[in-house]
Amino acid sequence: MKRIMLAAAISATLSLSAQEKITRVEPLSWWVGMKTELQLLVQGPGIGHYQVAVEGGKGVSVKAVHEADSPNYLFVDVNISPKAKPGTYTLVFTKEADVIRRPYEIAARETAPRESFSTADLIYLIMPDRFADGDPSIDSTAVTREGVNRRQHSARHGGDLQGIIDHLDYVADLGATAVWCTPLLLDNDRRGSYHGYACADYYHIDPRYGSNELYREYVRKAHAKGLKVVMDVVTNHSSLEHWWMQDLPFKDWVHRHEPYLNTNHQMSIALDPNASKADRAVMEEGWFVRSMPDMNLGNPFLLKYFQLWALWWVEYSGLDGYRVDTWYYNEKEPMSEWAKAVTHEYPWLNIVGENWSYLPDFVAYWQKDHPNADGFNSNLPTIMDFPLQEGIWKALEPKGNILSVYNALSHDFQYKDLSHMMIFLSNHDMARIGDAFGQDPRKMKLAYTLLATLRGIPQLFYGDEMMLSTGNPKREDGKLRMDFPGGWKADAVNLFTAKGRSAAQKDDNYAYAAELHDYARTLFRWRKGKTVIHSGKTLHFLPEDNTYGYFRYNDEEVVFVYINNSGKPQKVSWSRFKEMTEGLAIGRNVLTGEAIQVDDNTEVAPLTALIVEFNR
Repeated sequence: MKRIMLAAAISATLSLSAQEKITRVEPLSWWVGMKTELQLLVQGPGIGHYQVAVEGGKGVSVKAVHEADSPNYLFVDVNISPKAKPGTYTLVFTKEADVIRRPYEIAARETAPRESFSTADLIYLIMPDRFADGDPSIDSTAVTREGVNRRQHSARHGGDLQGIIDHLDYVADLGATAVWCTPLLLDNDRRGSYHGYACADYYHIDPRYGSNELYREYVRKAHAKGLKVVMDVVTNHSSLEHWWMQDLPFKDWVHRHEPYLNTNHQMSIALDPNASKADRAVMEEGWFVRSMPDMNLGNPFLLKYFQLWALWWVEYSGLDGYRVDTWYYNEKEPMSEWAKAVTHEYPWLNIVGENWSYLPDFVAYWQKDHPNADGFNSNLPTIMDFPLQEGIWKALEPKGNILSVYNALSHDFQYKDLSHMMIFLSNHDMARIGDAFGQDPRKMKLAYTLLATLRGIPQLFYGDEMMLSTGNPKREDGKLRMDFPGGWKADAVNLFTAKGRSAAQKDDNYAYAAELHDYARTLFRWRKGKTVIHSGKTLHFLPEDNTYGYFRYNDEEVVFVYINNSGKPQKVSWSRFKEMTEGLAIGRNVLTGEAIQVDDNTEVAPLTALIVEFNR
């Protein structure tokens, strides 16, 4: 009951007249003109024994009422006709002489079709707790369990939405055009809540980050600066601290096994034609960890709840896309229905799912409309290109060979849609690339070059533009998810400003911060206006002597990229590339602005990239 009270204290939507009888109604509100039918989850003591009606005007009525296993829930199908008017309606619950009245808003829609994130974007990935503390007054709150302790790597550090809002100019100036934050919804675990992947309330921003209203303001201000907003969500699991764990609506709302069953983490099972049903059940029904209950998307009421929750946040806040955590751990058929429902309401909306595998065919399986042998269609528009990420790491690690990037791209024939693949150097679940690449700024520049010029939707992890490093090439979650210098007012080093970046050079940890930032900024700002990079074709040549030449091209432009990953100067053999360079004479060096003539005298220094753009 204590946990229910904590969650209830966070909710700003309770009607005082009905507070004792109606604990919550979700979705928190709805809109006229939606294609998706509304189903309300209503919770309150004994509410399952009540009848329900709607008052307030024509066009809104109760279509059906469904009892749950628990008497403290009702699921109410609400019909909203095309003639319904926006306004505040009243849900009327009756049981004999007892009448409970609860206001419910059905508003006018504000969200118009628009462009979601695409190959024209660079997505900047932020872990909010570690980025910037804009409002220290909410570092700890009365209704959340874990407070701030910046001395501990796995504790909360105090970053918040206001801190992100305060530094949107920095993100936009870097050349990013979209922001993906790791989950911002309430995570009320006693420890480790900073990462946000154990949701305790799907309809409320964690109060240590701000409020629902502040999230909506964050979206508006991001849009004003040319930045799209991607919300990170988790459908596979919630948290033991979620309010419903004290009283589940249905016995099968979550997967429960005695004794405890952990997932086997075997991602191949979902697509393996020879896999046993028993193994698939362990993969899909086993818990990710003991503190994260595995949700049963096979329950139609839970699936509907998750569909409406996703739609609600798009309509309420105006966000531009979703990233879904641990996609393949979910039951794949219900998740396909989830994606289909979300994109049916918002056909323009892009969704990227985490499908962590280094095998191209395993990754390709999860992309929408891929011709899978079993006929399965995930309806997931965008997949994460883990095979290419691995190829880049193998190429740029000490003694690495650029051939691994070529090999990764040679599997492009397996993917349904190369324009709907997220490419990245690292994220919050990987070691810092500065450490992986031996803290060599030259390797970092090669990495930025690949990210900026290869096909797909690029994503950059915060701080990687300055080679933030831990000193350990192995993954240490709390450490790699480090505080962005300058995000805390007490810090002396401020990497958000040019002056601060220069000052930071005095610190060995940030010796190359300004140089690398400016290199990345030059590339990413250039990329914003290059249609040939966003949608052009690729032609690449087999690497020689640890060098790699490739072209991005369309009918109007050609971009040549030459990666010298070797330890010695290399001359560009233009004649080798003549099937693309024939007819081209003089291009422009993207990084320096100097003219480049197509001849055999172009020399590229060790561990250096050359990018040349040509007009046809």
